Amino acid sequence: MKNIIGREVPEYIEGIGKTDMFIGAWEKLKKGWMDEPTIPPPNKAKTPHLSKICETLEEAIKKTSPKDGMTVSFHHHLRNGDNILVRSIEILANMGIKNITLASSSLNEVHNPILKYLKDGTITKIWSSGIRGDIGKAVSEGVLDIPVIIHSHGGRVRAIHTGKINLDLAIVAASAADEEGNATGSHGKSAFGSLGYASIDMRYAKQVIVITDTMVEYPCIPISITQNFVDYVVKVDSIGDASKIATGSTRITKSPMDLRIAKIAADVIEHSGLFVPGFSFQVGAGGASLAVAKFIREKMIKSKIKGSFILGGVTSYVVDMLNEGLFNAIFDVQSFDAAVSSSLMENSNHIEIPAALYANPYNCGCMTNKLDIVVLGALEIDLDFNVNVITGSDGTIRGASGGHSDTASGANLTIVVCPSFRGRLPIVKKYIHTVVTPGETVDVLVTERGICVNPIKPELEENLKKAGLNVRKIQDLQEEVEAIVGKVKEVEYTDKIVGIVEYRDGTIIDVIRQVKK
Repeated sequence: MKNIIGREVPEYIEGIGKTDMFIGAWEKLKKGWMDEPTIPPPNKAKTPHLSKICETLEEAIKKTSPKDGMTVSFHHHLRNGDNILVRSIEILANMGIKNITLASSSLNEVHNPILKYLKDGTITKIWSSGIRGDIGKAVSEGVLDIPVIIHSHGGRVRAIHTGKINLDLAIVAASAADEEGNATGSHGKSAFGSLGYASIDMRYAKQVIVITDTMVEYPCIPISITQNFVDYVVKVDSIGDASKIATGSTRITKSPMDLRIAKIAADVIEHSGLFVPGFSFQVGAGGASLAVAKFIREKMIKSKIKGSFILGGVTSYVVDMLNEGLFNAIFDVQSFDAAVSSSLMENSNHIEIPAALYANPYNCGCMTNKLDIVVLGALEIDLDFNVNVITGSDGTIRGASGGHSDTASGANLTIVVCPSFRGRLPIVKKYIHTVVTPGETVDVLVTERGICVNPIKPELEENLKKAGLNVRKIQDLQEEVEAIVGKVKEVEYTDKIVGIVEYRDGTIIDVIRQVKK
């Protein structure tokens, strides 16, 4: 059957069960408090002065008594520099553990070595905000019998909080920790910044291992992970390479095309009616969206405007804006640049926040609900402004939901930036492969060929036209690009569902089908 945006979603999916259909960006929330049971954190007790230190990660994992069918979680703050997830899964595989549910907050190319464990039955189910590299391709081709579940960052918190994801073991990499497990990512030889995505795991996992390459004297300050949730602590030579955080989608672009798009997006913000003292701001992952901050900085200095706060993934460029007095504070759930860690350590106005405060839809006020302006990227967008950030032009899983739908739903102005086509493949299409963010939460599309405003925002369109900006109908843009690049051959799929895309409230906004080889 079809959900409210017309996407075909079966009422029942093998290995998953009955589906909860997407009914609109805010409709489920309007019903009130959670309609699913909130699970309590596990009860833990340790006798006084009992050492938590383990000599090796293998020893720590053995002490947690791993079992077939367990759920193991990791965070992705080190992104492509991570050195812990693969090592941990290898240990579990060597112990003969099977049927693992992997619940990493995201999976990157660095995790490609675990593909063999998807093939041999070690890992049979995945929850994640994104899957890149060989793993995404293999999943798209049907390597798993049970569909992967793609969630947003806020949706992951909701899923753990309500027991949809029931964590048996959380393995938390920290750049510094003490003997009791108090830990941080803000200093140490592999400092990576905020530990915001790991906070929900440590609270609800039945057992927690903190692994670090910098042991410090008790207590570890500042404390991001607190000792009362930690069972074991392991010192290793390296948790990873923090220099590899700022790669791919978290690296500010140098492309002239992307910089032009970013400049146009900044013009949209300036004339939107929201570029006023006290505005709040976030830029998402993606070269062009991150570059918007550069042009907004120039406009803020010229107009003598000071903002309220910057939210989300934080780069050193954003830190510079804080230090220049352009914003009062940064709320940092994820650092996109290892250089950010020193600011997090030293500046009290640079505030580390957990993912629950960042984007969980089921609480009394997540930060995304206070956003004025967010700038996001896209792999594809359709004529109804629905956005795909998870599947590529060939239909394979290659991206991440991340905080895309979370921020779009909360911001007063959601701007999507992307080129009109990439490599002769159109970005604006009549029908996109996968919907991650519904068009009702997207206000503006900015490309190098013009600006398209969602018809639900007529006043915004009028403001931009009065400012002399190149505002166009999205249908006209789509037709122009198609005339240049030609019609694209449709991707062929089988009937097998390999992925489920949850909207942030837990409803199913779309499914991903197996690509025909």
